[in-house]
This record gives sequence, C-alpha cells and structure tokens, in this order.
Amino acid sequence: MSKFVGHRRVERLLGWDFVGMVMATRKNKVQKTKSKALKAKTRGAGGLDAKRHDAVGRKSAKPAALSAGEWFEKLAAVQARLRAPDGCPWDREQTHASLRTYLIEEAYEVLEAMESGDDAKFAEEMGDLLLQIVFHSEIAREEGRFVVSDVIREVHDKMVRRHPHVFGEKRAKDSAEVLKNWEQIKKEERIAAGKKAGEESKGEKKTASLLDGVSKALPAALEGFQLTRRAARIGFDWDSVEGVIDKVKEETGELREAVGAKDAELVEEEMGDLLFAAVNVARFLHVDPEIALKKANAKFSARFRQMEKLAAERGKTLADVPREEMEGFWEEVKKVASGE
Repeated sequence: MSKFVGHRRVERLLGWDFVGMVMATRKNKVQKTKSKALKAKTRGAGGLDAKRHDAVGRKSAKPAALSAGEWFEKLAAVQARLRAPDGCPWDREQTHASLRTYLIEEAYEVLEAMESGDDAKFAEEMGDLLLQIVFHSEIAREEGRFVVSDVIREVHDKMVRRHPHVFGEKRAKDSAEVLKNWEQIKKEERIAAGKKAGEESKGEKKTASLLDGVSKALPAALEGFQLTRRAARIGFDWDSVEGVIDKVKEETGELREAVGAKDAELVEEEMGDLLFAAVNVARFLHVDPEIALKKANAKFSARFRQMEKLAAERGKTLADVPREEMEGFWEEVKKVASGE
C-alpha cells in the first residue's frame, strides 16, 4: 500500500472523510434541492424574486452543532492519529508510566481553574484532564487490553448499579443513607471481584474490608481523609469536633516528647500521628484537607512575594534582611491582606 493510499485510509478511519466530506456532500445536496424547490415555486413571480428567495435560503442555513458524543469521537480520533506510525514523535513515545505526572498535574489545574471563576479556563482544563483519559485508553487499545468505550461503559454501569434508589426499587431517605448504601454496594462488588479473581484458591481466604479500594497512590492527606471518612460512615467517629481537636493537642504533646528524646524515628512517627489527627479534624468539619492546604500554600506564597516586594521598595533583598525585620514585613503584609 502506497503512503498516499495509507494516509487516505487513515483519514477515512478517523472519520475525516466521513464526517467532513460526506456531511459537506449531504449539505450540498440539501441546498441544491431547496434551491430547485424555491426556483420552481417562485418561477411565476419573476427571476428577481427567485434570486431573492434563494439568497435568503442560503443566508439562513447554519452548520449543525456536533453532539458531545461526536466531539468525543473526534478527540479519540485525533489521539489515535497522533499515536499512528507517522504521527507525533512525542505522543508515540509516551507510556502509562510516563503520563502519570501529567494526570496528577491536570487534576490540580482543574481545581485551580474552578476556583478562579473563569469558566473558559475551567472548561479548557477539564478538556486537558479528559485528554489524559483518552490518551491512556488509546495506549491500552494498542496493547489489546481495553478500549475507551470499555471505560465509558464501566462507569455508566457503575453509576446505575450504585444508585438503586434512582434506577431501581430501593429508596433512600437522605444523603447519609445514600452513602451508606454506596459503601455496601462497593463492598459487595469487591467480594464478587475477589471471587472472580480466585483470591480464595489454595485455601487462603482474604477478608474483605470497608477500607479496601482506598488507593495507596493517593497523596497522604487525601488517603487519610478517605480512610477516616469510610470508618466514620459506619459510626467509628468522634462525638464532637472538640474530641478531635483534643486528639490534636494530645499528639502535639507526644511529638514534643519525641523531640525532647531526640529519637528521629519516633519524631517521624509522632509527626505522622499529628498530621493524621489534623486531617481527621478537617474531615469532621467537612473540609477537604488537600484543598485547604493548597489554599494555605497559595496564601503563604502571595504574602511572601509581598514581603520580597516591600524589601525591594526599601532598597533591600529579603535574604539580607534580619529576622526581626522580616517578621515586621510579615505582619505588615498580613494587615494589608486583612484590610486593616
């Protein structure tokens, strides 16, 4: 097969000829039919009226908007083209492993765009995140593992299955009952999946846990949030926020003791316990610790940059300013930020 013929075949497979040329041909046929009908209808009214009607018909014709499904197919086709033998060298080099960083980055950029209030940016970043799903699915297709339609079907079936109060006969009186049912359904799914995978072969029985499914690849704060949230859904939780805050105080005291003992391993352990307790406070107050910390990071970054600006305005470099003066800059920036 010649290279030219190969390219034309790829274009047809990607839908370019089918979507572009066929739709254009169909549109031309429709327009010609309409034009003939208008001319026949207005023939008795004179050539000028016929031309006027024909012009109006052409002016009002608008291209049909593509559906979400059609746009998705075009996006999948673009990614397949980029991964083709004569596609983009960078795209062809990527693997599931090499794309991990981009997947995480795109997720955080979606959050940043969401908080910015810029809808155009929000839509753009969600598109970038969607591309990661399409990219990974294309790699899997090439390896004969699954295709993107499998991805869509799985999540579609899952959402229907886990909402029996909407798509089935079951009823839920409030969101708390919905979440409880959701976790029970997930547990049943894990048990079924375990049996299918033969986890009970060789006489070894694996006990299912409510915490199964919490990914260890999550950022530590988010993992702690998910673990404590699942435990809380079955009643393993504090009675009030005061109890959780007291736990933070307790862990702070134990960290002080570890620091005093100059035991590096114990310091690390107690530091972890303190952070875990702080995550639990956030979860109890319905605050996502990861997002809260990201906002705190942004606030610190903005204030520190203002400190650098203040130092520069006074002919200094912040790194050369004494600690006491730095503290003064910090308090000054805080007052400006709070509107005092």
